Amino acid sequence: MLIRTFFLLLLMGSSVSYAGFFGDDKAREQISVLQNQVKEMEERIAKMEEALKSQALLELYSQVETMGMEFGRMRGQLEVLSNDSTILQKRQRDFYIDLDTRLRKIEQPGVAILPVLPEEPKQLAVPAESAAIKPKASTPETTPQAVNPASAASPITELVPADAIENSAYDAAYDSFLNGDYAGAITQFGSFLHSHPQSSLAPGAAYWVGNAHYAMRNFQDAIDTQNQLIAIYPDSPKVPDALLNIASSQQEMNDKKAAKQTLEDLITRYPFSDAADKAKQRLASL
Repeated sequence: MLIRTFFLLLLMGSSVSYAGFFGDDKAREQISVLQNQVKEMEERIAKMEEALKSQALLELYSQVETMGMEFGRMRGQLEVLSNDSTILQKRQRDFYIDLDTRLRKIEQPGVAILPVLPEEPKQLAVPAESAAIKPKASTPETTPQAVNPASAASPITELVPADAIENSAYDAAYDSFLNGDYAGAITQFGSFLHSHPQSSLAPGAAYWVGNAHYAMRNFQDAIDTQNQLIAIYPDSPKVPDALLNIASSQQEMNDKKAAKQTLEDLITRYPFSDAADKAKQRLASL
């Protein structure tokens, strides 16, 4: 506006001075020409201002549009990752359920998973040394620790079919594991092992203690616990899976040599097991 006012005053002053030297008609003509020039300049200035405004708005709009597209892309990636995580968690839970169900059928042939309580259930004597496999209870400040395999009890080769009470205790601990309460599962399974060391479900309880440690990334504790299972229940169908879990823990600890040896041992000792098939696949990737 200041520029416009300056040019207008300059032209008007020039017009008045010019009119003093020439006649009225000539002065009016010159004034008209100058007014047209001023109008053209104002139009050009207005167009320039509009162009500058449009350019700034265009750049701003472009930036907003780019940010919106980037945000949409990131949200899409987040949804994909979230869905993938949900699917993986479901698959893992289904795998655990299927594995446990199949092994429990093998361990208890002819016995239902949730049998009716017998009229005269057997009373089992719990050997004092069997408590060695019981893990320490968890506290908010500490993580449950595995027991040293050297302190494990003598091998148990004769197991008794589980009754309804044992099944109920086992299922409660297993539900804790499936719900992600790994510390609680360790405590519950440990209590089960202490109370029912000769139960047909005892090897499974020991196996899930090791898996709970693995899920909590306590890999050495997982290895120690699975080694206890192998030492105490050497004839259990859980042994191949315990070896597979040991190899997984060794891989997580970047001990590929030990993991390879464990997988080869698994294949040699249990060539027809499902765990051996998985071990062959893992060996191919080592």
